Amino acid sequence: MAITSANQLELLQTAEAVAREKMIDPSLVIEAMEESLARAAKSRYGSEMDIRVKIDRKTGRATFTRVRTVVEDDLLENYQAEMTVQQAKQYMAEPKVGDTYVEEVPPVDLGRIAAQSAKQVILQKVREAERDRQYEEFKDRQGTIINGQVKREEYGNVIVDVGRGEAILRRNEKIGRESYRPGDRIRCYVKDVRREARGPQIFLSRTAPEFMAELFKMEVPEIYDGIIEIKAVARDPGSRAKIGVVSYDGSIDPVGACVGMRGSRVQAVVNELQGEKIDIIPWNEDMPTFLVNALQPAEVSKVVLDEDAERIEVVVPDEQLSLAIGRRGQNVRLASQLTGLDIDIMTEEEESKRRQAEFEERTKLFMETLDVDEFFAQLLVAEGFTNLEEVAYVELDELLVIDGVDEGTAEELQTRAREFIEEQARKALEKARELGVEESLIEFEGLTPQMVEALAQDDIKSLEDFATCADWELAGGWTTVDGQRQKDDGLLEKFGVDLEEAQNLIMTARVMLGWVDPEELVSGAAESDELDAEDGESDEAEA
Repeated sequence: MAITSANQLELLQTAEAVAREKMIDPSLVIEAMEESLARAAKSRYGSEMDIRVKIDRKTGRATFTRVRTVVEDDLLENYQAEMTVQQAKQYMAEPKVGDTYVEEVPPVDLGRIAAQSAKQVILQKVREAERDRQYEEFKDRQGTIINGQVKREEYGNVIVDVGRGEAILRRNEKIGRESYRPGDRIRCYVKDVRREARGPQIFLSRTAPEFMAELFKMEVPEIYDGIIEIKAVARDPGSRAKIGVVSYDGSIDPVGACVGMRGSRVQAVVNELQGEKIDIIPWNEDMPTFLVNALQPAEVSKVVLDEDAERIEVVVPDEQLSLAIGRRGQNVRLASQLTGLDIDIMTEEEESKRRQAEFEERTKLFMETLDVDEFFAQLLVAEGFTNLEEVAYVELDELLVIDGVDEGTAEELQTRAREFIEEQARKALEKARELGVEESLIEFEGLTPQMVEALAQDDIKSLEDFATCADWELAGGWTTVDGQRQKDDGLLEKFGVDLEEAQNLIMTARVMLGWVDPEELVSGAAESDELDAEDGESDEAEA
């Protein structure tokens, strides 16, 4: 086979046909042909030569040229592609280093092997151009819905023809047990587009929460126009879903707009999702209020939010417990996903028992430490006192409001409380010294003797040891392991030390040890305050 002896116009026609079929630029195909012909020519004339091929875009004529570059005498390495200034004088009038001398060489008739190699180069180049074109086209469609046609199924994964490429719908991204046959039309969410060696990989999903959000955007014009916004979506694919919506127009009901006339809009989404039941919930900035809405149809009696732990306690009437939890915990699980909070659900009876247990525990504490009878201890608890420190250091007037407590009794109560606290501190200090705690840590401002003892129990016995601690080690925190949030207990958490206080204590220790420059600390804090102020101003401007 000889490409050069073929009809020259046929070369251009072939390039255009390939470009149309692969939907790429014809010039890319011609460049691939030029490269393949040049490679074949090198194998004929010698691989050391710099052979270049140019195909005329109008006539299809292939011109073969040999290029030699002028170099300095001591840099001449490849005499087939380079020449010195002296050698160049026989070809050029005034040669300079860097000039090139181009001469045309006879076209090459390709043998069978060379022609096959040229064909492989062309195919490779065309394939690369096709991959680049596919990636550029589909990368901008990530996060949108795409329609396709099922081509085949491989090990539970569905290969989908999406027009100018193929996409994959993995087994775990399908809803329930839905199955497809070749030729079926399918609508999916483009979850990810990756550039890989074998071409762009387009990953589809029908279980992603974003798929439902995009379907609602297609069905509800108010969402598309930005009048209504979808704030959160939680799904149990194929079974049930919850979606939080908010309206920026007071005259438009977000829930009603998403449901549509006689449920037409939401029904269209339900049909696409294989009958998945959808709860449409009005969004509220107040998280407890939003959670009460999210737990519908169950009624909620009381909500207690712990923002630091990102947990929320929900109290429901006894007969509403199973409804709030839902079948296999579905309702509370979806509500948790929707709000981003861990939810503890308890009945009114359980909460009552817990409150009673706390009441009895505090009553017992006051009876044992203040040497008072049960009735008097209960009065203290009922007035809201939870620990000895509150009794010892509150204003005297706060104790005088209790029935039967006069000034003398109040002073006696505070004296007993302070004596007990001081005795506990003395014992803790003795224990800490027995454990080998250094005076630098004992005298460190901000740590009580009980705190020092707790640190010593964990082998933190010097100011240096304390300065190397992390804030979460002292104040505790939450970590996520295998998708489950787990509590990490802090060494000083039981003393009411939070993350901010722990950070301040640790940084103070580091400054005292000379590990941190206090001026840098102040300037860093000032920059942080400025950033916070700028954020606040931008938020106000947006509002």
